[in-house]
Amino acid sequence: MSYEHASKTSPSSSRFGRENEQSQPNSSMSSSQNQGQFGGRGNGHPSWLRGKEIAKSRTNNETSKNKYTHIHDSQFKRKFLEILSGNIQHNITKAMSVKSKLERDPVSDKNLLDEYNGKLYNSDYKAMQAFRKKLPAYEKKADILDLIKKNQVMVISGETGCGKTTQVAQFILDNELEQRNGSITRIICTQPRRISAISVAERVAAERGERLGKSVGFQIRLEKISPRERGSILFCTTGMLLQFMQSDPALKGFSHIILDEIHERSTESDFIITLLKQIIPVRPDLKVVLMSATLNSERFSSYYNDCPIIHIPGFTYPVEEFYLEDVLLLTGFRLVDSSFKEKEPGYRKHQKKYKQQHEKTCHFLNIINPYIKQLTLEKEYPKFVIDQLCNPDSENLSLELIEELIHHICTTKDPGAILVFLPGMMDIVKLNRIMLNSERYPNSRYIIYPLHSRMPTIDQRLIFKEPPTGIRKIIIATSIAETSITIEDVVYVIDCGKTKLSKFDVNKNMETLEPEWVSMANAKQRRGRAGRVKKGYCYHLYTKAREMTFDDYPLPEMLRTRLEEVILQIKILQLGEAKQFLASVMDPPNLKAIDLSLDLLRTLNALDNDEHLTPLGYHLAQLPLDPRTGKMIIWAALFSCIDPVFAIAASLTFKDAFYCPLGKEEQAMKKKLELSMWQFSDHIALAEALRRFEINYSFGFCHEYFLSFNTLKLLSEMKRQFTQHLYEMKFLDNDNPIDEDANRNSNNIALIKAIVCAGLYPNIATIKYGSDSKHGVIAWTPEDGSVKLHPSSVNNKMRNFPSPFLTYFTKQRSTAIYLHDTSCVTAPILLFAGSNSSIKRENGKYIITLNTSQNFVCEPRTAKVIQDLRQAINNLLEYKISHPGTVNWNTQEGQILNALIEFVSQTDEEMGFGTNYTSCITDR
Repeated sequence: MSYEHASKTSPSSSRFGRENEQSQPNSSMSSSQNQGQFGGRGNGHPSWLRGKEIAKSRTNNETSKNKYTHIHDSQFKRKFLEILSGNIQHNITKAMSVKSKLERDPVSDKNLLDEYNGKLYNSDYKAMQAFRKKLPAYEKKADILDLIKKNQVMVISGETGCGKTTQVAQFILDNELEQRNGSITRIICTQPRRISAISVAERVAAERGERLGKSVGFQIRLEKISPRERGSILFCTTGMLLQFMQSDPALKGFSHIILDEIHERSTESDFIITLLKQIIPVRPDLKVVLMSATLNSERFSSYYNDCPIIHIPGFTYPVEEFYLEDVLLLTGFRLVDSSFKEKEPGYRKHQKKYKQQHEKTCHFLNIINPYIKQLTLEKEYPKFVIDQLCNPDSENLSLELIEELIHHICTTKDPGAILVFLPGMMDIVKLNRIMLNSERYPNSRYIIYPLHSRMPTIDQRLIFKEPPTGIRKIIIATSIAETSITIEDVVYVIDCGKTKLSKFDVNKNMETLEPEWVSMANAKQRRGRAGRVKKGYCYHLYTKAREMTFDDYPLPEMLRTRLEEVILQIKILQLGEAKQFLASVMDPPNLKAIDLSLDLLRTLNALDNDEHLTPLGYHLAQLPLDPRTGKMIIWAALFSCIDPVFAIAASLTFKDAFYCPLGKEEQAMKKKLELSMWQFSDHIALAEALRRFEINYSFGFCHEYFLSFNTLKLLSEMKRQFTQHLYEMKFLDNDNPIDEDANRNSNNIALIKAIVCAGLYPNIATIKYGSDSKHGVIAWTPEDGSVKLHPSSVNNKMRNFPSPFLTYFTKQRSTAIYLHDTSCVTAPILLFAGSNSSIKRENGKYIITLNTSQNFVCEPRTAKVIQDLRQAINNLLEYKISHPGTVNWNTQEGQILNALIEFVSQTDEEMGFGTNYTSCITDR
C-alpha cells in the first residue's frame, strides 16, 4: 500500500503530514440559594441547579437515556442508565434509607471501652502518653473536643510540628470510647500523599501500643491494612475517599471525616470540600474537621459559613533568617554577569530573547531600586554587595554560590544537617556533581543525599538517621522536602526561593514546568524545616525586596491542571454539568480550561455532545487513572494484548522506572534503547522493562538497566489492579495479567502502538528533522509549530525514522517545548486511532482527513477498504463497550479485529518495522 503526502498545514517535506479571556464564575453560592446550613436539599437536584436548569436537566437526561434503548438488558445497562438519570441528592437520600454499618451495639461499646482502659496501665502505652502530652496539640485537646461536640464543621490550623496530624483523630477516638460510643465511631483521615498515609498510620498505631490492623489502619492505591469496623481510625489518600463516595454517597460508613493538609489545595481535596457541603445537611450526625496550615485557615472557615477555627502553635526552636544580601556578605561571593549585551556577536539572532530579557530587567529594577536606596542610607552593607544586588543576574540560580555557602556553614558553624532546596532534578544532579568533584567534601567527613521523586529510591532511613559524630549530613532536595518528610536533625536550610510547578496553559493547551518564585506559604514551610531540635538557621537566596512580591499561597491545583478526571468524577457522582458544579468550588477554574477538557473527553468518546457520559465514559470514570490510559487498557482487553499495554498504562499513570545516575547518561540511554528493541518507541521500552523485570525480579537486572526496583514492583502491582478492574467490568474472563487468551496478540508491536496511539490521540506530531540535524530531532505540531523531543526519549537520538508520525503522552514547556514518551507510528495506525474522519475525491484520487489536520492520499479502492474497515471496527468497538465481554475470536467479531491487526502489521513491515514482540507468555 502506498500513500502520497497531501497536507495543507504541515511545513514538513515528509511523505505524510497533518495538520479570549474568560471570566470566572463566583466561587460560592449566596445564602439565598442554599437551603439548610451548608447546602441545598429536598428538591432532588444539586443545589447549583435552579429553575429552568432543572427542567433542562430532566429533559436532557431522558433524551440521553433514549439513545441507549438498543443496548441489551444487563447489569451494565441498568447501572449506566441509573447514572444518566440520577443526581447526587437523590443518591444521598436513597443511601440514608439503607441501614448504617455503624448501628449502636452496647456489647461492642463495653468491650471497646474495657480494651481501652486496659491500655492505660501498660508501661509502653504510658511512655507514649507522656510523649504525646508534650505536644502543643495536647494542650488544646479539651477545646478541640468541645468544638467538635458543638459544631458539625470546624477548622484546625496548626504550625509545623504541633502534632495535629497524629493527635486529633486519637483525641476523638479516645473520647468516643470513654463515652461508650465506640460502636458508632469510625474516623477517616485523609492525607495528600501515599507516604504520609502509611507513615502517619504507623506512628499513631505505635502511640496506641498496637500493630496496624487493630484500631488503626491505612488504605492507599494497591495497598491497605484495614482497621476494625468499629472504634477505629483509617488513614487514606484523598483519592480513596472519593472512591468510597461512589458506593457510599452519604458516607454512612464513617462518623468523622478529617481532611488534613487542605492548605495544599490539591484538586481532590478541593473537590471533596465542595461535595461535603451537599452531604452535611442530610447527615447531621457526621462531623467534619478541616486541618490546615495557619496561613489560609480563614478561607476554609468562610467557605463553610464561618465555622469555628482553633489554632495550635508549633513547637520549634527560633530560626535566624538571612537573605541574599547577608549571604553575599558572609561568603564574599561575586556573581557572574551573564546578561545579554547589545554589542555582543549574534545579538540580532537573539533579538527576541534580548527583548524579553530587557522587560524582565525593567521589572526587576522596579522592585530592587527602592530597596537599594534604603540599604544605601542604612550603610549596613559594603559597596560590592550593593552593586551585586543591582544586577538582575543576582536572581538567577547560582550553584556556585550555594556550594560556597555550604562550605561557609561547614567551616564556621556548629554541627547539624544542611537541607538545600533546589527547583528541579537537573539542579540537584549538577550541585551533587560539583560537591562530589570538590576536595572540600571528603567522604570521611560528609555524606550527601540527593532527594527527588524521580531519583532511584534509597534507604530513606539513612536520610532520617543522625550520622556518626564528625560527619555532616547534606540533603539536596526539591519541594518534596517541604511537607512530605521531616528530617529532625536539620539545623541549616538553604532556600533558593524557586520551585518547578507543573501548570496548564489554557491559551496554549499545554503543560508547563518552569522555575518560578515560591509563595510565602512555601517559604514558611521551608524555614520551618530548621529548628526542630535546636536553634536553626535559614539562608534565603533572594532579597527582602523580592520576598515582598511573593504570593501568599501557591495556586490551587485545580487552577493549574487539566480537568478530565475531575469532570469524569462529576459525571459518575451525578453532580450535574461540569461548569455549574465547578462554579461552586472555592476557586473556580478558568472556563476555557473546562472547555478544553470537555473537548478532549468528547474526542475520546467519553462524553456525548450534551455532556452526558457515553458507555465508554462510564467505564473510564470507574478506572483510577487518566482517561487516555483508561481507554488504552480497555482497548487492550478487547484486542487481547493486555500485558504490554497494561505495563505502558501503569508507567504513564505513575512514573516510568528509568533513572539516570550522575555521569552515566550515555550508558543509561544505551540500555533504554536496547529495551526499546530499536522500535522507535519509549512505550515499548517501558513494556519491555517491566516484562523482563517480572521474569528476573532481581536487583541485579535493575542495576544493569538503570531501573528502580521499587518502582517496577509498584508498576507490576498496578498491572494486576488494572486486570482486576477489567475482570470486574466483564472485559476479561479472569484476573491474571498473563493469561494466554488475554495476551494472544501481545507479540504484535504494531498493534500495541496502535492501541497506545488510540488512547493518546490527538497527540500527534510530524517529524521534520532527525538527530543528525543541527538542533537534534525536531518535530512539528499544528498548535505549536516546531517542538523538540525530550532528552530522555529514545527517539531523541534517532536519525532515519521509518515513518514521519509520532504519538506522544505529554507536551510540556520548560526551557523549550518538549514531547515526552513518544512512539513512531505509521499512517494506517493513525487511520485506526484518529477521530472525525472524512473522505473526498480530488483529481481521480481520494483524500482521507482525520480531525481536520491529517490528510492521506490514496487510490479509490484503497480508500474504500479503509473506510469499510474503519466503520466495521468502530461499530464493533461501540457494541463491545456497551455489552462488556471478551471477544470470541472464532466469530465475525474476531475476523474484523484480525483484519485490523493484519492491516496495521503488514504496513508496518512494509515501512521497515518488525512486528514480533518477545512473548510475555512463553517466557514465564
